[in-house]
Amino acid sequence: MRIVFMGTPDFAVPGLKALLNAGHEVAGVVTQPDRPKGRGQKLTASPVKAAALEAGLNVLQPERIKTPEFIASLKQLSPQLIAVAAFGQLLSGEILELPEHGCINVHASLLPKYRGAAPIHRAVINGERETGITIMQMDRGLDSGDIILTGKIPILPEDTTGTVHDKLAELGAQLLVKAVDDISADKSQRLVQEHGAASYAPLLTKEIEKINWAKSSVEIYNLIRGLNPWPGAYTLIGDKVLKVWEARACTIDRIPGPIPELSSYRPGEILGPIPEAGFAVSTGNGCLALTEVQLQGNRRMSAEDFMRGHRVGKGTVLG
Repeated sequence: MRIVFMGTPDFAVPGLKALLNAGHEVAGVVTQPDRPKGRGQKLTASPVKAAALEAGLNVLQPERIKTPEFIASLKQLSPQLIAVAAFGQLLSGEILELPEHGCINVHASLLPKYRGAAPIHRAVINGERETGITIMQMDRGLDSGDIILTGKIPILPEDTTGTVHDKLAELGAQLLVKAVDDISADKSQRLVQEHGAASYAPLLTKEIEKINWAKSSVEIYNLIRGLNPWPGAYTLIGDKVLKVWEARACTIDRIPGPIPELSSYRPGEILGPIPEAGFAVSTGNGCLALTEVQLQGNRRMSAEDFMRGHRVGKGTVLG
C-alpha cells in the first residue's frame, strides 16, 4: 500500500520506522518546518524529518497544510492511505478524503478518554493506572473517529510522562503496522466511539504546572511525575522558580529531630532533611519528600545538594 506518513516529534519516529521495516511503501513524509532550538536558536529538523532523510524518503515541510500548493503536492504522491502520528496541524476535509482508505491516526490514549493534545500528561497527572494507544479512522472532529485497534499498558507508580511516552511510542508503532496490514487485506474492523463517555486532554497551562501544596501528597506526586520530563512542575522559593523533577512518599518518622503534628505546619513548609532522600515538605494531608530539583538559572541536582548549596532549611515555605 502506498502511504504518506505525517508526524513530527520523537513519538512518531518508531511508527515511521516500523512501516518501512514491514515493507510498506512510504511515498512521502510530511512534518513541521525546521524550528529554532536551544540557546543558539539554531534551526533544527524535527525527529521525523531526521529519520525520513536517513531512510532516503521524500520530505515535505509545509508551514500550513491547507494551502492549494501543499494539497497539489500531496496529490502528486498519490497516497492510498495517510498515516498520522503527532503531526501538529489539523487536517482539512479535503486531505481526509484524498486517499482511497482515508487517514488513520495513532492517538496516545484509550479513546474516547483523553481526546486532545496532551493525553499522556493528563493520564499520569490524574493518577490513571492504565493507558494505551488507539488507532482510529480520522474524521473532521477532535479525535472522534471510529476505532480500528487499541492496545493497553499499565501506568506504574514510578512512571513519568517520559517513560509512558516511550512505551506508547513503541506500542503505537506495532499497532500502526497491524492496522495498515489489516486495511491492505481488507479485513480491518471499525468501532464507533462512545461519544458520551469522552473526556479531554487540552494543552498544559502555566497554572497547571504550579504546585499547590494544599493538595494531597498523591495529587502533588502525580503532578510532578506527570510533568517530567517536560515542562516540569514548579514552586516558588522567595521570588525564584524551583522546578521539582522527582519526589517520593515520606512519613514524619523519617525526619530527624522532634517534629510537631503535621497539622501545625503550613502547606509548602519545609519540615527538614531526610537522610539520603532530599527534604520533606508539608502537604494538604501529610508530607512529600523532594529528591531532585532545579533552581531557576541552575542545573538539575539532588535535593540534598540543593539544601547544602543554598540557604534553605526547616521552616522555609514554598509557594
